[in-house]
Amino acid sequence: MRYLVLIGLVALTGCKEEQAATPPPPADLTETALSYFCQMHISEHGGPKGQVHLKGHEQPLFFAQVRDMVAYLKSPEREADITGAYVSDMAMALSWEVPGTGNWIPADTALYVVGAGVAGGMGAPEIVPFGDAEGAQGFISTYGGEAVPLRDIPDEAALGPVDLDQTLETPV
Repeated sequence: MRYLVLIGLVALTGCKEEQAATPPPPADLTETALSYFCQMHISEHGGPKGQVHLKGHEQPLFFAQVRDMVAYLKSPEREADITGAYVSDMAMALSWEVPGTGNWIPADTALYVVGAGVAGGMGAPEIVPFGDAEGAQGFISTYGGEAVPLRDIPDEAALGPVDLDQTLETPV
């Protein structure tokens, strides 16, 4: 009988761990959403966006630039465990100025174009996410850069200083 109880407890623990591993769904971007770092309305800025869900928090943190979200993900100083992260799929965006409010893809499955020399919503060099290699390659053929998965984004692409005198292009 003790063995049956023990097996039941182990199975229950396994189920709870499995439930905890399921990320929350992405939240739609609203007109009132504020960017985590600058507290500005995201809807007033073009380019791809990001959102990070934290354990114990009902609403996600939104980011006006994917570069900012990647910086947050790479930072060891967070207030809670990350339960999910999503980025705009720029292959599905209407335009750079209208990146979409519900075209979110999991951040860990996206391909990111780095080094393209394009300005994100806050004017810094942007890391541009795509849901597939075809979308990323199309962007690269026009703006340059290289496509990498989230884990291979160089630290300096998100954490390095920004040269405010550099000329960055705003994609159409």
